[in-house]
Amino acid sequence: MASAALMFRAVTHAFVPAAARRVRVSGETANNAASAAAASFRSVPSVARRTFVSSAPALSSASSSRRPMSAVDEQEATSATSAAAAAAAASGAYPFAEVEAKWQAYWEKEQTFKTPERDMEKPKKYVLDMFPYPSGAGLHVGHPEGYTASDVMARYWRMKGYDVLHPIGWDSFGLPAEQFAINTGAQPADTTTKNIANFKRQLKILGFSYDWDREVATTDVEYVKWTQWIFLQLYKKGLASQSEVSVNWCPALGTVLANEEVINGLSERGDHPVVRFPLRQWQLKITDYADRLEAGLEGLDWPSGTLTAQKQWIGKSEGCNIDFEVEGLDEEKITVFTTRADTLMGVTYVTLAPEHPLVSSVTSDEQKLEVETYVTETSSRSDLDRTAAKEKTGVFTGGYAIHPISGEKVPIWIGDYVLGSYGTGAVMAVPAHDERDFEFAAKYGLEMKWVVEPKKGDLSADEAFTAPGVATNSGEFDGMTTAKCKKAVTKKLKSLEKGGPKITYKLRDWTFSRQRYWGEPIPIYFPVDFADGVEHGDVDPKEDGCDHTIRFDQPIPVDESELPLKLPLMEDFKPGDDPAGCLARAKDWRYFQKEGKWYARETNTMPQWAGSCWYYFRFLDPKNTDEAFSKKVDEQWMPVDLYVGGAEHAVLHLLYARFWHQVLFDLGYTSHPEPFQKLVHQGMILGSDGEKMSKSRGNVVNPDDIVNDQGGDALRMYEMFMGPLEAVKPWQTEQVSGIVRFQNKLYNVVKNAAENKCTDMDEETTKIMHKTMKKVTEDIDSMSFNTAISALMVYVNHLQSLKDKVPVEAAENLALMLSPFGPHMGEECWNMLGHDNSLAYHSWVEYDEELCVDSTVTMGVQVNGKVRGEIEIPKDADQDLAMEEAMKQSRVAAQLDGKDVKKIIFVQGRILNIVAK
Repeated sequence: MASAALMFRAVTHAFVPAAARRVRVSGETANNAASAAAASFRSVPSVARRTFVSSAPALSSASSSRRPMSAVDEQEATSATSAAAAAAAASGAYPFAEVEAKWQAYWEKEQTFKTPERDMEKPKKYVLDMFPYPSGAGLHVGHPEGYTASDVMARYWRMKGYDVLHPIGWDSFGLPAEQFAINTGAQPADTTTKNIANFKRQLKILGFSYDWDREVATTDVEYVKWTQWIFLQLYKKGLASQSEVSVNWCPALGTVLANEEVINGLSERGDHPVVRFPLRQWQLKITDYADRLEAGLEGLDWPSGTLTAQKQWIGKSEGCNIDFEVEGLDEEKITVFTTRADTLMGVTYVTLAPEHPLVSSVTSDEQKLEVETYVTETSSRSDLDRTAAKEKTGVFTGGYAIHPISGEKVPIWIGDYVLGSYGTGAVMAVPAHDERDFEFAAKYGLEMKWVVEPKKGDLSADEAFTAPGVATNSGEFDGMTTAKCKKAVTKKLKSLEKGGPKITYKLRDWTFSRQRYWGEPIPIYFPVDFADGVEHGDVDPKEDGCDHTIRFDQPIPVDESELPLKLPLMEDFKPGDDPAGCLARAKDWRYFQKEGKWYARETNTMPQWAGSCWYYFRFLDPKNTDEAFSKKVDEQWMPVDLYVGGAEHAVLHLLYARFWHQVLFDLGYTSHPEPFQKLVHQGMILGSDGEKMSKSRGNVVNPDDIVNDQGGDALRMYEMFMGPLEAVKPWQTEQVSGIVRFQNKLYNVVKNAAENKCTDMDEETTKIMHKTMKKVTEDIDSMSFNTAISALMVYVNHLQSLKDKVPVEAAENLALMLSPFGPHMGEECWNMLGHDNSLAYHSWVEYDEELCVDSTVTMGVQVNGKVRGEIEIPKDADQDLAMEEAMKQSRVAAQLDGKDVKKIIFVQGRILNIVAK
């Protein structure tokens, strides 16, 4: 048994990435599994790697001509093996190209991964990838990482007896698709269809077990219908409405940009100038669900960082509203919100956002020019840009506010760090107790008043004191603790009718309009008015010069029976400088008559977020023409059990999707309050230079090249072996060859078992097999895929050492364990061992816990604290037996010769230290 135990410890870290070595694994035999894997993964000279590839040129040729093979018979695919592939197989190289083509054809012909009719007596797993956007560039090697992880779990759970739903589709609307079409001079519908076909081809050659019968795209007419239907439910519930919103308008792109899309006053895409001005926008009242969105996070199995990001974006704050009267403006007041009402007596100025409606009213004649110039300059910067800037700027308005308790005059400033879109658009400044206010006051020489002091120690005039303490210089509130003072000040303000308790949220209502072509039309229209006395039948608003008014204040929802409202085909769909959007130019589509009256359709389209808010529902029921999804399938499959995607979607996509879901829950369309039970973020795969992959950096690696040269399974297994799934990892193409060597070794081990049909298994192999089955099972359960593959490598090393005595049972279990990671090879190995059917639904391996525990233990023997030998004894051996075995070791005996044993330190199964003089 000593050799079996040592197998997991014997091999050095010759190749394994540091990330893989750092993974925490359980069980003594698995502690060094990652390092043991290096036996299959030692780096080789680049010349040797090139020699391997060039020795089988036909493999790349066969692979590069792959295509969807629904019409290809399995027998034809099998018989297509080239002479070069046969030669490769004869030399011991695994013929990946032909094997992968063969099994892809088989899966497609047999519909192996078609979702089963739900058996409610069985457990289920709904495994979902975040909706991929089909870009014109296709996949790079970073994209399949998350798809591979979810596919491993889907395949594993099928074999564990679960009903599995594992669908895929396309988030195919949006600005990038439209820009790509504009740049290529094509219609976005055409380029999107082409891009989807390319993505689909790339996913299929990687062997993902998607149910392609459930494939959907947000641009599908039926999908658009139900997206529009959900919008109408939001509208009927009072959650969709129009308002004048200060937006980031980019004339060159012809659309409103999110704050995150504006950098230093320029668009992130194209560096075009951006201006801010009020624009009629549709908004979804996500703020009505703020409490629900925060409370719903409780109990979800999500990364802690994502839960925190969601809570921070919602930004619930409990505090106090305070009203400051304005000198000279009897009917006006400035309302601020604060969580530190205890510092009210330390207010020395008030700051308004440059876009605050009272700015012009409070500005004195002397300050008017300076204020207007400042407002204009600030208007070109996004909210994100302003809040992220290290240096805050501002201008004195010349106006004054009245302190609500002391009655003192405090100057009114405007500052770029105050946002009109957040809170009340005004803040009370307490520089002595707020770091931002302190910096601003120090820069402009404004007064500071310390009104909170620490319970112990002294105040420093060199920095703001922001911690809780005791009120001072605060009149009737002196001596109160911060908590007590907050309540007392709030109560005082309420009694004076100048404020009171308030809960606010950082979360803003969702601006839902886009002034672009390639998006879902918003299913709303408006009446058209003409001059008094003009009859509707006598005029046509489509004609140039026809004077008319669109009554945007009277929105009318499209009748559900008239859905979908389709986009018009436009030859020129480029954005213009008209904020109404390019659809305003499609007059034959925009204007229509109904019952003798003219109406105008909404020309804004929905944002790309819309389609991705509910796609997980449509996957349940993609062919349903009567409803978006039935209650039956909702009961059968929801919620999503595993959702895999990038951390970059941690906030907005998840927040928006949860909002729509909770609305549908309230309306009775789903019985599940939350959509995604478990969420996993795969780490980003960087370029070989350690930077994010991008065309501009020239570090993008096309997965087609890897698949052509080394196979889809090699790509899958390499990405799962690189390190922990959640870790950020650099791509190294040359290291894929280590996986190729492992595949070749494994293939020959199974081939050996198939040819020799050995049925005998020795005790050592039996124990290693069961330990490996346990290790791989537990690692897949915890999504520790890199250490699972390491354990398989160790197992293959042992089986290889058996030469022509590889037991068939050991090889069968190897094929089963391999299949989630390398599905084509797993199927081929299973087939080689005499099985006619796919292993996709074969029972997962079962291990015997007793066989996973070593009956003996190897212990070092110390003499006076230095290791002098090693013994193998039963785990429950006592001190006498341990000493008996120790004395058989020549080095131990030599060290004790002529000495008296003074003391024996023995810990069963762990320590034997003999103290002698």
